[in-house]
Amino acid sequence: MTNSTSARSGGRPDHPLTQLELGALDILNTLRTRGHDAYWAGGCVRDKLLGRTPKDIDIVTSARPDQIAPLFSKTVAIGKAFGVIGVVRDGALYEVATFRKESLYSDGRRPDEVTFTDAREDAQRRDFTINALFYDPIEGQVLDFVGGREDMRSKQIRAVGDPGRRFQEDHLRMLRGIRFASTLDFTMEAVTWNAIVQHAHLIARISPERIRDELVRILTESVKPGFALRRLHDAGLLPVILPEVDAMVGVEQPPEFHPEGDVFTHVCMMLDLMQQPTTELALAVLLHDVGKPPTARVGPGRDGRDRIRFDTHDKKGADMAERILRRLRFPNALVSAVVQCVRNHMRFMHVREMRRAKLRALIASPTFDTELELHRLDCLGSHGDLTNYHFLKEYRETLQDEPALPDPWVRGDDLLALGVPEGPEIGRLLREAYAQQLEGHVEDRAALLDWLKTQIKKT
Repeated sequence: MTNSTSARSGGRPDHPLTQLELGALDILNTLRTRGHDAYWAGGCVRDKLLGRTPKDIDIVTSARPDQIAPLFSKTVAIGKAFGVIGVVRDGALYEVATFRKESLYSDGRRPDEVTFTDAREDAQRRDFTINALFYDPIEGQVLDFVGGREDMRSKQIRAVGDPGRRFQEDHLRMLRGIRFASTLDFTMEAVTWNAIVQHAHLIARISPERIRDELVRILTESVKPGFALRRLHDAGLLPVILPEVDAMVGVEQPPEFHPEGDVFTHVCMMLDLMQQPTTELALAVLLHDVGKPPTARVGPGRDGRDRIRFDTHDKKGADMAERILRRLRFPNALVSAVVQCVRNHMRFMHVREMRRAKLRALIASPTFDTELELHRLDCLGSHGDLTNYHFLKEYRETLQDEPALPDPWVRGDDLLALGVPEGPEIGRLLREAYAQQLEGHVEDRAALLDWLKTQIKKT
């Protein structure tokens, strides 16, 4: 049955339309003045009903693709074979799709063919009920053929029709379902959840790029990303897309340092503690301890008694993180940054014993802000001691009026002029000279050159 709603429950808004909405309304009016049915559809309707500002607006219509394109001055052939035309208006791209029903999905991604139909059948081929609503902004009414309004009121994610069939059609819908539940703070309807568990293995057929994009949104947009990660594990999706992360489950840690429990619990706690995370930070948190499962052993601690150890897990984890991120086709710059964060996360334990030169180099790193926040979350997700975090924050404040790493006073040419032959000795002396400068052991360039002359004589 079709349900319509009043303006105040999701119809005509009480506030001025945004520029995006004005463009979508103009497209709608153009289609309707030519005698075609047309509505806003999908995620934008869901967002409006939740009081959120839509990031994009899709339009569905009874007009065929060859009828849509001539009506607008600038269009893009997004998927004409599937009945989708892109309409460009004021720099924004709107997808205008003909009502359709779909055949089998042989590749687990796209239908083999589509048949143009009406609004009711179009709603019934969509993924989840909350995404299968249509909106008439002129009359201020929502058209609901699948019970999406009730699911929104009960805050649950439910597949349209047979969940098994929906997930066999497009396997990525399983990840999308968990994303919607996690970002909207909804529950998963039982039959839909059971179908995800049953079909989770099919996610292996999805391209790394599509999995990557869903994973990033789950980690950066979820109300509780750690809880979302548990959902992925419980559904059986995590062992397929990130087996290295799933391997953290049940890997115990020394309780004196990690009273929270196993490695997976630690990572989930950290994820839940993030606040508006960047992709770089979210991935660094997710992967910072990925090297613990393969390095876990029992050995003597500082007091000589045996305990659980993860020696070199930072270095092992950095190598694993690089392989994981490259497998998921992340950009090179992001891979390098996350790998650096994973490799360096253990050195924050020793910052109060570091020489000034090493501290300044640490703070000057382009990934320092991410590393520092990773350290804060690492502490809060375990022992809770933020002493080193506050030490670094205070030390960085003392460097605000000067560059973290000033230009060196001496260079290779200076050493050649002092008679040092070309070779690795020049590199060693330059490093030591720069440390002397940063540590404040010499006052100026002349004093540093005198110090170098003494070192060269000793050599």
